[in-house]
Amino acid sequence: MEKPRQVVRKFLARPQHEGVGAVVRRSIGRFELRYFDPFLVLDEFSVSAPAGFPDHPHRGFETVTYMLEGAVTHEDFEGHRGTIKAGDVQWMTAGRGIVHSEMPAGPGTSKGLQLWVNLSSGNKMVEPGYQEIQSKDIACTSADGVTVRVIAGHAMGVRSPVCTRTPTMYLDFTVRPRGVVRQPVLASWNAFAYVLEGEGVFGAERGAPVGAHHLLLLGQGDGVEVWNRSDDRPLRFLLIAGEPIGEPVAQLGPFVMNTEEEIDMTVNDFECYANGFEKARHWKSQAMVALGVE
Repeated sequence: MEKPRQVVRKFLARPQHEGVGAVVRRSIGRFELRYFDPFLVLDEFSVSAPAGFPDHPHRGFETVTYMLEGAVTHEDFEGHRGTIKAGDVQWMTAGRGIVHSEMPAGPGTSKGLQLWVNLSSGNKMVEPGYQEIQSKDIACTSADGVTVRVIAGHAMGVRSPVCTRTPTMYLDFTVRPRGVVRQPVLASWNAFAYVLEGEGVFGAERGAPVGAHHLLLLGQGDGVEVWNRSDDRPLRFLLIAGEPIGEPVAQLGPFVMNTEEEIDMTVNDFECYANGFEKARHWKSQAMVALGVE
């Protein structure tokens, strides 16, 4: 590593309400940081039944849901249904159109993260699809007091089985007290870190430690260095990077295209049940049926 990346901006993700009764900490996708190419949204969510994210559409990007606690049941108008639990990942390609629900499964509070990854113009209208990986099947390794779970990309000699249409690295690091991480990142990619637990020093060895729920945008360089200066607390953080798409972004809520004309067409497709949304006309999730929602 010749040039470690430095922190260029820092945000504290504050709680806000989303969906129906759910609470999220949004870091990317809020007014200070609308877009960090190729990333559209990063939410750290917390939800307890009956709250959740009932039936809603998407087009033009991918969602990556990574569970930390509890479980969430997903179902869509294609007939796909499943539950992801703590440590599991669902990488969903919305592509040309999907309508789905995401609701907590079982008692207690379910917590996790959802990342929205943009798609290039050539991939925005692909058929929807899923990659679901159980916790036990996620690539993981440990060395010198550092453990990494590789959601996408590769680190410390292990590689994720996930295929990404937009080239993406998604790493979950846990660092023991007094430990250090040195992770290469392609110099041409954009990168950020998000702290989940503990405190870490990012980029400059003598910098100030940063605590949970902070997002750190990382500047130019070919890698990342992170220190856990604590004597007794582990540090857990995500390191996420991706190849910039470099195309115009037009967004209206859950629809992300390249032009306002394409957004208008998407709204029309959704309202008229056309061009990928045909099955939305007569579909309602089991969660909505159980709640008696018409």
